[in-house]
Amino acid sequence: MRTRPRTLLALAGTVAALSLTAVSPASAAGAVLTTANGDVAVGDVLNASLASGTTATLYNSATGTSGISCATSGFTATVTDNPTAPGTATESLTAQTFSNCTSNVLGVTGVTSITVNNLPWATTVASDGTVTVTAPSGSAVQTTVVLRTLLGSVTCVYQAPSGLVGTASNTDNSIAFANQAFTRSSGSTLCPAAGYFTAKYAPVTDAGAAVTVN
Repeated sequence: MRTRPRTLLALAGTVAALSLTAVSPASAAGAVLTTANGDVAVGDVLNASLASGTTATLYNSATGTSGISCATSGFTATVTDNPTAPGTATESLTAQTFSNCTSNVLGVTGVTSITVNNLPWATTVASDGTVTVTAPSGSAVQTTVVLRTLLGSVTCVYQAPSGLVGTASNTDNSIAFANQAFTRSSGSTLCPAAGYFTAKYAPVTDAGAAVTVN
């Protein structure tokens, strides 16, 4: 009869040890943004270009195919906070470029340039994959487009006052934007009144290592 309490105590100890083992990985959870090398550090610079075989487009409508298409685009962002997952990481988008652009809009003969304005833009990446991009207080997410037309060069300024919303995917370490609405805030009436931005950037990397969202 005396051995039973010791047996029960031993069993209880084993269960406790297993319980501690089971919870220990959760207590060592990684950050929202990680790579194969570990957590992404604050101050790290993330880079991405268009996913292979894709283009960045600014079409005149959400369902149309008339507008501007760019074969080359990329962005650079600096990580400003990367908390333990689940959570929301923050970044400062310091550069976004577009080149090798063409247009199929009637009367437009070419695209001279597309320039992103009001940088840096504040960017958040949540554990559920939601990516938001907003401009500093008092300004807007803005892009200036210079087009060559049959009547000469025209400048079109487009804004997305509410910012942009995209989706991060770990399948290909991408960030994608689909039909993000811009409106013409100034410029020639030869410029389309609206633009819908679509692009997929992959892979997003930190010092060459693909970034995963947790």
